[in-house]
Amino acid sequence: MLEKNRIEVKWGLIFTLAMLLWMLIERVSGLHSTHIAYHPMLTNLFAIIAITIYVLALRDKRERDFDGKMNWAQGFITGIYVTMVIAILSPFAQVLIHFAITPHFFTNAATHAVDAGHMSVEDAAAYFNFRSYVVQAFLGAILLGIVTSAVVATFVRRK
Repeated sequence: MLEKNRIEVKWGLIFTLAMLLWMLIERVSGLHSTHIAYHPMLTNLFAIIAITIYVLALRDKRERDFDGKMNWAQGFITGIYVTMVIAILSPFAQVLIHFAITPHFFTNAATHAVDAGHMSVEDAAAYFNFRSYVVQAFLGAILLGIVTSAVVATFVRRK
C-alpha cells in the first residue's frame, strides 16, 4: 500500500514540513510573542500554501499515476490519502512546534486572550494547551483536508 501511495505520502510530508517552517517564520516574526495580537489573522495565510500543496499533489498524482488524466473521484481520493498522512503526522508536528519551535506560545496566547478580554483565565487555559492543540490539529487536518480535496479535485481533473 505504501508503494501505491508514495506520491500521497511525499506530499503529506511536504505539507507537514511546510507547516513547521511556517510556524518557525511566525515565531521569528514575533507572531507568537510581541505581535501575538495579529496571529489569529495572519496565521490563516498558511491556507494559500496548504491549497497550493494540495494542487501540486493532485497534479503530481495525475501526471505520474494516471497518465495525465484524472476524474474528480480519483483526485478526491488522492487528496484524502494526503489528508490521512497529514493527520497522522499532526501530533508529531505539534510536539515539534510546541516543545522545540515555540515553547512559550500557549502562555503568550492565553495571556493575550485574557488581557484583550476575549476569554476568561479558565477558558484560555482550557483552549491554549498542548492536548487541545493536538486534537484541533488532527480534526482540523481531516475536516479541512476533505474540503480542500473536494474543491481542488474539481479544478485538477482532466479527461
